[in-house]
Formats: sequence, structure tokens, C-alpha cells
Amino acid sequence: MSGQSNFGVLLERFFTQRLMQQRQASAHTIASYRDTFKMLLQFVHKHLGKAPSALALDDIDAPLVMAFLDDAERTRGITARTRNLRLTAVHSFFRYVAFEAPTHSARIQRVLAIPAKRFTRALVPFLSRQEVDALLAAPDQQTWSGRRDHALILLAVQTGLRLSELTSLRLDDLHVGVGAHVRVIGKGRKERCTPLSKNTQAVLAAWVREPPLAENQPLFPNARGGRLSSHGVHYLLNKHIMTATAKCPSLKNKRVSPHVLRHTTAMDLLQEGVDPSTIALWLGHESVETTQIYLDANLAIKQAALDKTTPPEGTPGRYQPDDRLLAFLKGL
Repeated sequence: MSGQSNFGVLLERFFTQRLMQQRQASAHTIASYRDTFKMLLQFVHKHLGKAPSALALDDIDAPLVMAFLDDAERTRGITARTRNLRLTAVHSFFRYVAFEAPTHSARIQRVLAIPAKRFTRALVPFLSRQEVDALLAAPDQQTWSGRRDHALILLAVQTGLRLSELTSLRLDDLHVGVGAHVRVIGKGRKERCTPLSKNTQAVLAAWVREPPLAENQPLFPNARGGRLSSHGVHYLLNKHIMTATAKCPSLKNKRVSPHVLRHTTAMDLLQEGVDPSTIALWLGHESVETTQIYLDANLAIKQAALDKTTPPEGTPGRYQPDDRLLAFLKGL
């Protein structure tokens, strides 16, 4: 089987040459694409009975990819947004294959023509100031892990860092002297620095004086001194949400994730009158249009705009049904 038609050979080149060498994709992107193709290969093996290393490019066609995406929604319970992320990984691979195996152009174009699934965009969730205060008070700061969790949550809420940015932080990325700030390499390998408030600066300055568990450990290590996993951050956050709910019952009905803390940062800045373009720079958004979702979710800003206007006056009326049969039909 030639290298141009062997799916496994093309997939290995896609990761090593396209993603790692040419695009220098982030570890987060590589991990996301890796997980997508692991699931795809498991699905293909189950349905075609062929080992992944024996697959030919012709074995993977548009109907099979569609069936994989449908199955992921049905059996794994993934959302339409996650489904679209899986499709993005597949599309990226087939765009690469279009140059490597042009003789398969027709089959490739059919896969690339698979559309993203449309979904209802809900308003972004965020926490109120009372909910943030309850969450910050939840960790037991008499313990090492409690002090770590308190510092991590405070930094997340004040800076709006992404989960991958938080877990990647090293001691060298933090400056707690004059002009205190934290430095990260965000999406698209873009470097940005975010200033720290005096309170956050004081908490982090105390945290970095903790004895290290391991050499060259991350700023927020796990119990062995290694890097906190995404699952680990979600776990500790959910644990403290359960504690905070006792003092702030409104948290009971909210699904709080690290990204919700990021949304909270944006909403705080917006409510304080910070310009959306500045918020986009603060969060590391590619475009200021991305920040529009916070304007959509901010009811206070809309109410303030309404208060500045003179709404048209209306008079309440009373509904009088006409013919009984027409009223029945109108009520359907």
C-alpha cells in the first residue's frame, strides 16, 4: 500500500509535519485532535473490522465521518459545539491530505463539505460578586491544597485566563513586584501579560513562598508536584462549589467551570465600563467581535440604555374571542 493512500502514514505526517513542525500547534490543540482521531479510529474499527494501521484513505469517506459524529452525539452525549470541534479536526486533516494525495480529491472534497451543526447560542453564564466571594471563601486555607486552590481561583477570576493557560503557568511567568503581572502564551501562540490587583498580588506572593514539592514544578502543582490536569481543576472547582453553595444557594443551580470564571472576569470588566476592545486584548481574543457575547448577556447595560430612552406608551386591551371554532384553531 503506497504512502499516499495509507491512512495511518498520512495521519502520522499530519501530526508531526503539519501540526508540530509547520503550524507549531499548542499542546492543547494537539491533544484535542489526538482524542478526536482516537475516537474515530475506534469507531471505524468497530464498523469496518479493520485495524487502524491497515486502513486505506478510501476507507474513510463522508458517510462514515457523518456516522461517527452522529454516534458520538448519541452514545457519548456530546453537545453540538463539541461535535463541531471534532469535525474541525477531521477537516484540518483532510485539507492537509488534499495536497498530499490529490488523486483522492473527489472523496476529500465530500468530507470537507460536511457542514458544522447549527445550535442555539445560549447567553454566557457568569457568577455574581456574592457567588465569587462565597467560592473564594470555600477552600480551607489551613491546608496546602486549600491555599493553592484559593490562589488559583482568585487568579482565574481576576485575570480571565483559560484553563490551559492556568495549568501551564510556571514561577517565571509570575511577577509580584512593582507592576505585578502574569505572562502567558495563549491561543495562536500569542504572548500577553495581564496585570494583577493588589489583593491578587498579595495572595500569590504568599503562595510562592510555599516550599516546593518538586524541582521546576508548575505555579499550581498537584499533590506530587506535577502539572494539574484539566480533570483535576474541574474536580477541585466542583468540590469548592459544593461547599460554597451552603452560604450562597444560587450556586446550586449553576454549572461552574473554569471557563465560567473567565466569563465572570469579562462581565466584571464590562460592568465597570471597560471598552470591549480592551476586554478582547485582556482575554486574548482573536477579534473584538468575540467579546460581543458579553454585551448580549449583560442585562444591566441593556436596562441602562432603556432608561435613557422614552419608550412609546401603550394601553392594555382585553382579548375578545370571536367565533368558537376560530378561537379553537387560533389556540392550537
